[in-house]
Amino acid sequence: MRQENNTRRHQIVRVYKTDLNGDKQLFYALTKIKGVSYALSNAVIYKLGLKKDMKVSDLTEEQIEKIEELLDNAPKHFPEWLLNRRKDFETGENMHLLTSDLTFAVQKDLRRMAKTKSYKGLRHQAGLPVRGQRTKSNFRKNKGKTTGVKKKGKR
Repeated sequence: MRQENNTRRHQIVRVYKTDLNGDKQLFYALTKIKGVSYALSNAVIYKLGLKKDMKVSDLTEEQIEKIEELLDNAPKHFPEWLLNRRKDFETGENMHLLTSDLTFAVQKDLRRMAKTKSYKGLRHQAGLPVRGQRTKSNFRKNKGKTTGVKKKGKR
């Protein structure tokens, strides 16, 4: 008996500047977009009336546009607690940032904290844990390559 080759072409769907695997379920695939959590992914799917377990490759162009529109205008469509940038430092507005905008905003926040020499900023600069964790036995991998006591070698 010959085995049938079940070679489905992996379809890649582009949603909000991110390539999503077409074989994945929509609920999990949306979380691959930087700035989209499980909760937001679930809210987007519920708001559009889609099924959580549908494949990304089954989305139509219209549905993709609706998803992108929802993500663009998240503060209008979702409650405040679901957003990732509440009461922004500069503007005071509630926003939801995605992809490179989120990365840039986080870097900017870290630079601001380091510049003002806040405790958090100094801990970030030093590469140490920021939120009060103990450091005796953890976080050693982030400090760089260290060597133990070297034995005196023969010449």
